[in-house]
Amino acid sequence: MSEFTDAMGQLAAGVSVVTVRDGRDDLGVTISALMSVSLDPPLVLISLGSFGYVCEVLLRQDRWACSLLSSGQTAMASRFAAAGRPSARHLVAGAPHHRGPYSDAIVLDGGVAALEAETTQVVPAGDHTLFVARVLAVDYVTPGLQPLIRLRGRYRSVSS
Repeated sequence: MSEFTDAMGQLAAGVSVVTVRDGRDDLGVTISALMSVSLDPPLVLISLGSFGYVCEVLLRQDRWACSLLSSGQTAMASRFAAAGRPSARHLVAGAPHHRGPYSDAIVLDGGVAALEAETTQVVPAGDHTLFVARVLAVDYVTPGLQPLIRLRGRYRSVSS
């Protein structure tokens, strides 16, 4: 592991799952690079590895969903982070979820929040691609749950 990776691993980051519907298939990926960019209009930014299939699909499909995971969703984070993962429909089998009305993407239930967004700007950034997106809807907010974070290479919960 490089010193840069070690340094960045010292920064706690929220864990989310980004999902997108591509025709008949559903795709998703675990991310820890999500940030609020603007309140007016409401904008968020996500960062994805440029060579992944989800990134390729997001370059074609503007609308997507982002489920901000709770501390009880570590297994779901791991499923969507696994290499060679199957369709998102298979990954959520047996887990509470629904389709977002704006994106038609899978939204995971039981997280701390979920939103749907529409990409407005794409920025190449080294080996990643940044997607700036307008928030179309906040599906839910559950402030009583603890968020799932990634710190020093591991999923963790936030202690009050």
